[in-house]
Amino acid sequence: MSVASIFATVFRSIPHLAIMLLSLLWMYLMLGRRVHKTRRAFEKQLMQQGMSKQDAQRLSACYEDLKDNITGMLKQGITTMRLQTK
Repeated sequence: MSVASIFATVFRSIPHLAIMLLSLLWMYLMLGRRVHKTRRAFEKQLMQQGMSKQDAQRLSACYEDLKDNITGMLKQGITTMRLQTK
């Protein structure tokens, strides 16, 4: 492979990489927003049933933990893949 063909390949892949990175960022932001809304709705339902606010917040923390676990696994997969390519 010549240097020119490598540069051409890299240049052609830039728009696809940018779209993929923007999509990942959008998914991350939407996941956080939806987890926040779900958690608040769950707390509201628990409080309507007579539970204290502190207990409802403690129970709804599992949604935040799930989101953190999911994003942690994705980050770990990306770093593991990056280390394997080196």
